[in-house]
Formats: sequence, structure tokens, C-alpha cells
Amino acid sequence: MHLNTYNAIHMKIKTNIALSESGFIFNPNTGESFSLNPSGQLLFTMIREGKDFAKIREYFLKHYEVDDSIFEKDFEDFTHLMNAYQMTEPDEQA
Repeated sequence: MHLNTYNAIHMKIKTNIALSESGFIFNPNTGESFSLNPSGQLLFTMIREGKDFAKIREYFLKHYEVDDSIFEKDFEDFTHLMNAYQMTEPDEQA
């Protein structure tokens, strides 16, 4: 597990970040909005629900045609962007 993956496990999505059923994210702190594809919506939701990295990885490896190293890189990229766009905060309970 890379350091960035470890850091992603110890973060949570801010409670005021909104996700619509169509995959539209709105960040009221910055006024920015983003669109997610269905797998991005699922990843966002699983992180928001507090699922740990192992459970998220297990789900994606079982239900999508992706190998472990590709999933880990995509997970790191996704969580890095969420941090960069100020959608996350440290998870004090992790």
C-alpha cells in the first residue's frame, strides 16, 4: 500500500459536499461543481459511508474488470483530487 492510499484511508468527505443521483457534486465551500461517472459515484458513496480501503478494493475487483495495481492507482488519483478540491477532512476516528 502506498503512502497516498494510507492517507486516503484516514480522511472523510465533508458532510456539506452534495452528490446528486445523476453524479453531480457540489462543494458549497468553494462554489465548484463536478460530474462523476457511475463508478466514481459508487467510490464517492463508499468513502462517504466510511467503508475501509480493503472493502472498497474487494468490491471493485469483484464487480469491475480491473486489476489490483490499477485500482490502487485510480483510488489514489480519485482521493488526491478530492483533497485538492477541498472535499475532504481528516478522519479523527481512523
